[in-house]
Amino acid sequence: MAGLVPTAVFVTFACFAIMQLTPGDPAVLLLQQRGIDPTQAAVAAIREELCLDKPFVERYFLWLWQVCQGDLGVSFYTRQPVATEIWQHMPATLELTAAAMFFSLAVAFSLGILSANYENKFPDYVSKIYALLAVSVPSYWLGLVFIYFFAVQLQVLPAVGRGDFLNLIMPMVTLGFSTAAIHARLLRNSLLDVLSQDFIVYAKAKGLTTWQTLLYHAVLPSLVPVVTSLGTTFGYMLGGTVIIESIFAWPGLGKMIMDAIFYRDYPIIQGYILVMAVAYTFVNIGIDLLCVYLDPRMRVESELRT
Repeated sequence: MAGLVPTAVFVTFACFAIMQLTPGDPAVLLLQQRGIDPTQAAVAAIREELCLDKPFVERYFLWLWQVCQGDLGVSFYTRQPVATEIWQHMPATLELTAAAMFFSLAVAFSLGILSANYENKFPDYVSKIYALLAVSVPSYWLGLVFIYFFAVQLQVLPAVGRGDFLNLIMPMVTLGFSTAAIHARLLRNSLLDVLSQDFIVYAKAKGLTTWQTLLYHAVLPSLVPVVTSLGTTFGYMLGGTVIIESIFAWPGLGKMIMDAIFYRDYPIIQGYILVMAVAYTFVNIGIDLLCVYLDPRMRVESELRT
């Protein structure tokens, strides 16, 4: 928690600096969007209106002071408060991220448990092949393939937009496809390690079947590596929504930030980066606490430190 403020300041300052190096003048783009000839006088007037005529460092600290007062600024193009823009687009992104996470974990648990129970047998080989394909195929390519087959050729799923559950299927699977393989391999390896422990041998000696031992005694201690990776997965999915939402025209934060980058809408970009940095930090704090709950050894170590 103590590192939240330095992390947010560093990330936002780095992004603010990078934006200054990207080609394109927001004032010129804004005038072109309004259908106004970007003359030197018109550009200068817009730059003064948007405070783009001030030095880089001064603009950053002005923005930081606004943030400390709870104001994320106003979008260059929509003239709506950045907080309002983010709040309007956030439900769609949370819906997609939650659905993709559910899909990823459902596939991971199924494949991971089967692979551990049937080590070096057919289910394990299927899991290995899936993992190899999942980490090799780019998500944007997979999304385009899904659109071609299921929307264009078979016409069983809608290609774009946010509506009912059918609209969610392709973006959800595309976003969760690779992370499911990673979690499955982590769970499989962790289960194999736990299954070699003495308490598992004792459970089998009590007369429990292999599946009873696996599900009731081995799965919970094996979750720590998977839960630990969820923080990275959350960050990956938040970043992945930028591409996935653009491909499927999903009206979430990813599509919002892509439009903002295209138009050099600095307040939207900065607000998005700040919210994502804070969310990522809090999610990882929550995951650390969950790991302490799941692993008794970590609880004992934490109690000994205090």
